[in-house]
Amino acid sequence: MTGHVLLIEDERNIVEAISFILSREGWRVDTHLNGADATDAIRRSKPDVIVLDVMLPGKSGHEILREIKADPDLSDLPVLMLTARGQSRDREMALEAGVSRFMTKPFANADVLEAIRNLVDPA
Repeated sequence: MTGHVLLIEDERNIVEAISFILSREGWRVDTHLNGADATDAIRRSKPDVIVLDVMLPGKSGHEILREIKADPDLSDLPVLMLTARGQSRDREMALEAGVSRFMTKPFANADVLEAIRNLVDPA
């Protein structure tokens, strides 16, 4: 199964890598590079799944995740959160806010693809 992914990430090399692997597998990928207006981008984009970086300019991924989960129109969206910092506090904060899956950078491309597939079609 494929679908629509919104990738919210400010590191261009990661944007290119994830966009490439997902597009190659048939996913439609939209990207957004900052946190300040990320929630608006989610509403406009209407993705099937969100890939969200923790450290973003303008607003953190944790803040965005809390906004998503507090919005009845967005709260059911699966969110894969990425972080360069593998600190347990980041993971705990994300889990408390309702993240669907958490992944530490660097990651294997196959792991990202599998995680997104499982979030969209958990069967």
